Amino acid sequence: MGEQRPENTSQNATEQGDNAGSGFAARTTPPPPPIGSAGPIPPPPGPRSEPAGREAQGGDGNQGGGQGGKRRRRRRGGRGRGGGGQQNQQAQKSEKNKGGQQQSQKKGGRGKSTPVEAITDDSPLELDEETLKSRRGRERRGKPIGRYLMCVSVTEGGTQIAVLEGRNLIEHYLSRPADDVSEIHGNVYLAKVQNVLPGMEAAFVDIGTPKNAVLYRGDLQFDPEEVEGGGKARIEQVLRAKQTILCQVTKNPIAHKGARLTQEVSLPGRFVVLVPNSTTYGISKRLPDGERKRLRGILDRVKPAQHGIIVRTAAENITAEELERDVGRLVQQWNDIEALSKKSQAPSLLYREPEAVFRFIREEFTKDYRGVMIDDRDLYEKVSTYVQSVNPALADRVQFYDADSEPLPLFERHHVHEQLRKAVDRKVWLPSGGSLIIEHTEALTVIDVNTGKNVGRSSLEETVFRNNLEAAEEIARQLRLRDIGGIIVIDFVDMDERQNRDAVAKTLRDALARDKTRTQVFDISDLGLVEMTRKRIGEGLLESFSSLCEDCDGRGVSLDQELLLAGGRA
Repeated sequence: MGEQRPENTSQNATEQGDNAGSGFAARTTPPPPPIGSAGPIPPPPGPRSEPAGREAQGGDGNQGGGQGGKRRRRRRGGRGRGGGGQQNQQAQKSEKNKGGQQQSQKKGGRGKSTPVEAITDDSPLELDEETLKSRRGRERRGKPIGRYLMCVSVTEGGTQIAVLEGRNLIEHYLSRPADDVSEIHGNVYLAKVQNVLPGMEAAFVDIGTPKNAVLYRGDLQFDPEEVEGGGKARIEQVLRAKQTILCQVTKNPIAHKGARLTQEVSLPGRFVVLVPNSTTYGISKRLPDGERKRLRGILDRVKPAQHGIIVRTAAENITAEELERDVGRLVQQWNDIEALSKKSQAPSLLYREPEAVFRFIREEFTKDYRGVMIDDRDLYEKVSTYVQSVNPALADRVQFYDADSEPLPLFERHHVHEQLRKAVDRKVWLPSGGSLIIEHTEALTVIDVNTGKNVGRSSLEETVFRNNLEAAEEIARQLRLRDIGGIIVIDFVDMDERQNRDAVAKTLRDALARDKTRTQVFDISDLGLVEMTRKRIGEGLLESFSSLCEDCDGRGVSLDQELLLAGGRA
């Protein structure tokens, strides 16, 4: 049912073979953090290192050999004593260092060069007082007011970001710093093609992560005049094994699937998105026609000739100087990426997206937020500097929360902990007494709507209809909070009247419209089922705080082994 993606069988077989004969000690997975905990978050499992005994085994392969003794076969990697002298040892040491660098590059994904990072410490932007006043947003008694509040809690192992609408938690993100394995969405790599699968119209690409990423035919960028077949060329006519390409991650690796790639690189800024070496030109359709015309006039003057530009909705009412600064920052980033790619070896990380806090502020922070509260002094100063450079009118809404002087931690003060615990339960209660049951499977997520304790007042149809309306609102909130993606099937309680089914479907669509993640909802069937999809980007809230049970492997049942074997006994 779901999206079928090819598995790199050759890579998996190699990994299994290496693990079987390597003698590595079994790794213990650190326990997941308590839900909503402000304590340290364990780092993600890192690459395995070889035991010291491995190097010792590959040491002297010619001991006692040299003069008239029995000639021994020297093991690979051994120094030997058969006449290399100091020059031979230096050469072997150089080879060893080279191999170590390649291994580090394979596991770390960035080799010896430091990847380019987004500019977050630019000089403050100076605007006149009238412009600042129009952008500051609403205030009451000298305090900013807004619909949303963003709370950022920093621990030793990572950062938790909670977004509240009023007092309700609507979004949560868990980010580990400098995680180049699982949180790589938006990163740009100099990659190497491992193998091309014409039957799947895809190629597996080595970007330096444990699992190879996948690049589909529709995500290729090439000149039709340079390949056989022109614009309709097949993937095997464009790519070949061991070929070096430049690509960007569009989807993080999830479970057993590797990351998804594209060759159409895009660098997002606060007001525009730069599409290097492209003719793309566009302005957000959410902007009024008059504003689009004004921005088009500014863009004609500042747009680089060799790059494409897309103007974002956040660019409404900005000045020409702000637009020019944003374009200049992105062009500088791309120039640095190109320069780094010329002196790097594949696979190598060329560009790393900034921390989750900066990404969220870049994408979402507007005057609808009454504040951003951060309980770490260093991160607060960095974020404050960044906001002053892109949106100085809202710089005073970034606040430092001193946990030492406050009676409660940041998350406890805003009741984030208890809402997170409810968000990972399979059962969700509705205000009128009904409930939702949320179950995850390999192919899709199933949500069952029940009336539960809701007995209604007038008629069964009216009771079911009101219960389903409540469920539609809560389902949209749960999908956003839990970051559930892929195929989703919702089983509403059966309704006889067609107009009631249409009203529930409209309520669900309206509630999902507030979600920035792309969704597609189909009408309610005669069985009361709604099929919908939501773009999957991350692993989800439940997976962030949990790990599979070692006994049942996540099935939730323990098999009676004695009873299973009893049937085969005489």
